[in-house]
Amino acid sequence: MSVFSHPAYDNHEEVAFYHDAKSGLKAIIAVHNTNLGPALGGCRMWPYADDAEALNDVLRLSRGMTYKSAMSGLKLGGGKSVIIGDPRKQKTPELLHAMGDFLNTLGGRYITAEDSGTSVADMKIIGERSEFVSGVIAGQEHGGDPSPSTAYGVFVGLKAAAQHRWGREDLNGMKVSIQGVGNVGFRLAKLLKEAGAELFVTDIFQENIDRAVNELGATAVGADEIFDLDVDMFAPCALGAILNDKTIERLKVGAIAGAANNQLAEERHAQVLKERGILYTPDYVINAGGIIDVYYQQVGQAKGEYDAGQVKSHIETIATTMHEVFERAEESGETTAHIADRVAEERFGHEDALNNSDSAAA
Repeated sequence: MSVFSHPAYDNHEEVAFYHDAKSGLKAIIAVHNTNLGPALGGCRMWPYADDAEALNDVLRLSRGMTYKSAMSGLKLGGGKSVIIGDPRKQKTPELLHAMGDFLNTLGGRYITAEDSGTSVADMKIIGERSEFVSGVIAGQEHGGDPSPSTAYGVFVGLKAAAQHRWGREDLNGMKVSIQGVGNVGFRLAKLLKEAGAELFVTDIFQENIDRAVNELGATAVGADEIFDLDVDMFAPCALGAILNDKTIERLKVGAIAGAANNQLAEERHAQVLKERGILYTPDYVINAGGIIDVYYQQVGQAKGEYDAGQVKSHIETIATTMHEVFERAEESGETTAHIADRVAEERFGHEDALNNSDSAAA
């Protein structure tokens, strides 16, 4: 199958493949759209089952970054990169240097940052070979790590979902299940705990579960059991495509609000959730805190400035955006995912959205 006929291909501007035999690097960069600015998105390192899985992931993730930046009002396009390999076993400075060389071949059309399987430290090593790296700022408390901002944005969006779904102004006593308590998921869990929520957690790594149980008093559940819990909200904070025909059927929640990208296995699953009465917060809207943070790092890099207060204020606009999506979906009878897509496409100039607007105007 060629890239152009791939189900996840969405008029991507560029898809590049790179292999460095000396370091063992096998990587893909996908640039989806640069209408609003250079493509910016994280570099994910993951032990994909095969090359096809990696290609599918980078195509879907890069598209999501275009929509995420547009919905956040950022002058950025959407892109993503993936490294095929186990970050706990195969990551080396040589491999990361080779990734920097790969970035340079795109000449700045794509700027990377950390993601699942990579860190700020890794970005610094990649940055030794390429200037097209963000998420690394010296002299700041978080050192460029966007995870705290991603978690805070999800928390803001989750509260907006609770307010819309139940009319609640607080989360005290609410039961929330979290799938994945790594860098983002654990920080979200901490914010929820401080807000009085009761937590149920799972993760593929036992040490992450143990930390949430010991430090936050969370209840540990099995990886598959997470879909059967009778709780108020479900927060997917691991990998994508976990909302499918089988899992949705098992859910007993009123709303879904999490940090994971591409949570819907297929677009039609937004309608399935709607028919089940489950409020879905579109992932690229609620998890935009990280890209907002990285954007301000990128803008302020030349001046050596980073305004944490400005970043926080921008992240808090996620709540306003979520309420707009919820209300428009309710008024129109459409899914929240469809409404979010339409708004984003209008902002970055997607051809289909522009055609629809022209038809409506006529």
